[in-house]
Amino acid sequence: MLRISMRRPVQALAVSILAMSLGSATLLAAEPDDVVAKVGDAEITEAELAFAAQDAGQELQRFPPAQWRQLLLDAMVDMELMAQAAREDGLDQDPDFQRQLDFLELQALRNAYLAQKIGGTISEDDVKAAYDAQFADFEGAEEMHARHILVKEKAEAEALVAELDGGADFAELAREKSTGPSGPNGGDLGFFKSGQMVKPFEEAVMTLEPGGYTKEPVETQFGWHVIKLEEKRREEKPALEEVGDSLRQQIFRERYQARMAELKDTMKVEILDDKLSLPADDGAKTE
Repeated sequence: MLRISMRRPVQALAVSILAMSLGSATLLAAEPDDVVAKVGDAEITEAELAFAAQDAGQELQRFPPAQWRQLLLDAMVDMELMAQAAREDGLDQDPDFQRQLDFLELQALRNAYLAQKIGGTISEDDVKAAYDAQFADFEGAEEMHARHILVKEKAEAEALVAELDGGADFAELAREKSTGPSGPNGGDLGFFKSGQMVKPFEEAVMTLEPGGYTKEPVETQFGWHVIKLEEKRREEKPALEEVGDSLRQQIFRERYQARMAELKDTMKVEILDDKLSLPADDGAKTE
């Protein structure tokens, strides 16, 4: 397990080994083969620092970016020292180690294929095409912009309705009378969709036309409300920049599944353990 240590002051942070994933590597400006340190005769390169950054993942975010290279180098030096000690003790010839090495090679090849042959084939044009297809007929949910005045007693709310009928300004009344947190802001609740407000409140808003207010106070568990509907609108479709990453992941999953299907069609797969060859549900049954 990669260990990042801070030698100034001395402290250690163990970080989990993370599988390579698309976009996880932050390549450094220097050339990959540039040597940054030596441990005995072994060299530590910029590429190895980049791989260490991949391995550390989000753990690096706990430190200021200016410290990252030093932290990664410290981790690589520690790793090299331990690896050389392991070789001296013959651990590199241990059968279990060789099996682990085989697995890590298999994993690295899989990840390289994913990155280069699947993820690397997704262009910005592919993402834009997916966006256009998904949102071509987009019709957003209805959103309502409302204000309210919240008071404890029904009689208070009825008096407020009377003031509004007499021409009082709703926002001013809310600032003066409302006990709710939106009161100082003129009772403004901003835009909300169906299901975001308690049912009696929402039902009352739905009966209003923009500019109208409830002539009868509305009771909820919070108290008595007088509600004004400012405007209605349809939710706008998200910008490409907002959904681009999720669309790219969607395309990646689709291409991954298609490629896996092709590979399984061309390569015979034999499951030699009868229990593992059973469907998941059947495998869970007992006699």
